Amino acid sequence: MDGQENEQRNTGDNGAPATGRTRRWTIRPRRTGRPDRSSRLRRFGMALAVLAVALAGVVIGTYAGGHVSTDIGPFRAQLKLAPAVAGSTTVDIPPLGALQLDSHDGPTHLTVELGSLDQRRTEAIINDPASINRASQSAVEDVRTGVMRLGVRTLGCAVLITLLLAALVFRNVRRTAWAGGLALAVAGGSLGLSAATLRPQAIEEPRYEGLLVNAPAIVGDARRIANDYSKYAEQLRLLVGNVSKLYTTVSALPVYAPAPGTTRVLHVSDMHLNPTGWSLIQTVVEQFDIDVVIDTGDITDWGSEPEASFVGSIAQLKKPYVYIRGNHDSGKTAAAVARQPNAIVLDNTTTTVAGLTIAGIGDPRFTPDKNTSPAGSGLTKQVAERVIGAGEQLATTVRNSPQKVNIALVHDPASAGPLSGTCPLVLAGHLHQRQVSKLPQVPGQQPTQLMVEGSTGGAGLRGLEGEKPTPLSMSVLYFDQQKLLQAYDDITVGGTGQSQVNLERHVIKEPAKGEQVPVTPT
Repeated sequence: MDGQENEQRNTGDNGAPATGRTRRWTIRPRRTGRPDRSSRLRRFGMALAVLAVALAGVVIGTYAGGHVSTDIGPFRAQLKLAPAVAGSTTVDIPPLGALQLDSHDGPTHLTVELGSLDQRRTEAIINDPASINRASQSAVEDVRTGVMRLGVRTLGCAVLITLLLAALVFRNVRRTAWAGGLALAVAGGSLGLSAATLRPQAIEEPRYEGLLVNAPAIVGDARRIANDYSKYAEQLRLLVGNVSKLYTTVSALPVYAPAPGTTRVLHVSDMHLNPTGWSLIQTVVEQFDIDVVIDTGDITDWGSEPEASFVGSIAQLKKPYVYIRGNHDSGKTAAAVARQPNAIVLDNTTTTVAGLTIAGIGDPRFTPDKNTSPAGSGLTKQVAERVIGAGEQLATTVRNSPQKVNIALVHDPASAGPLSGTCPLVLAGHLHQRQVSKLPQVPGQQPTQLMVEGSTGGAGLRGLEGEKPTPLSMSVLYFDQQKLLQAYDDITVGGTGQSQVNLERHVIKEPAKGEQVPVTPT
């Protein structure tokens, strides 16, 4: 016992030798070889950050560098790549419209925009049939070469921008390299998937948009043509030749280059419930960068409440839509138009849109109501007084306007006479036939030009009553910074069952004096 007590006195409580001072011991956890939970979370978060930076770099790089210019036959074309949920191709042919192709899988969308024509090559194609053959054969190779250049450029830009972005975010070589590698894998994999799933036969089943909705009537059934190459080649030569001539004609139009500040107005009239008119209007609004749409009436046929739903397409244009009532439009029609968020209904009132001050008045008649438009009334004194009286009311409004009126709107051109000298331009419809004239000038007053639009709806069902269907027509008006008309394009599309498209450019000079416009029958 004495020995044990002596040993305890010479040692500390934990068995260490006593030194006369207290010794502190630190207990450390035993290493198990596995990172703790917080370390795993940090690594997972960093991996997500690297992936997010890589994806952001791929998207930014695709938009920044995913475009090249190339020659496709006689055209100078732009090829563009963009991220997308599903793979597809758009062939854009402004201002005619576009073809949509289900060409491949993968998260990439290809846009082929056909631009200007090379004049020398175009003339060679038109004049030499052998050149047309060569252009047809080289077009596919031109597209293939352009797409390969586009893919390489897009891949390079995606990786480069990812590396720059990762270097700014992480300031770490290893993480930057990981982000660049992921970007290479994502971009390369997307492009590779698109190439591996390419469907050349998609050209047989395009979806047409814009003015090209009638293209199948031009080239025939694509499946049948594809099964007979000799007929297809002949059709292709004709199509290339016709399209080349169309673009050559457009390039030969009188020169008018809209200056900065130009206001573009689309004049439509007499839709008469034809839904085709809306798709045509939508295309022209987009392709011609329209600022304001003006409708001079007869958007419906009977002005009934069920017809009011037809005006719902106005909101889809997303441009100011200035409207006056025609003799086939009722008060309910005007109210339905007024409910559209972008619509302005004028009835002996004025408005200012895109810098243009516009005055307008609705037609005093309502054709289905025989109290205001007697059956068979024709050119009776009663009808003439009502129609001309509407013009006199609007003329008073224009003269009393605190702002100078640039455009006056009437439905029937017979209402335009009293407006002579009050403003430089009067727009009308009603006749279903395009006319341009100069109103009889009032001494000491400014000259006034009258532009009557045809029927944007091809006169509806009544457009089929004649030997040939009534064409769909509209006009694009170009106003300078002083809000004076400088030029206008007349656009005409063949009526029901026809497919021709015509565009005529007119540069304003001093208009020839026209005959006084008579009162027209209902």
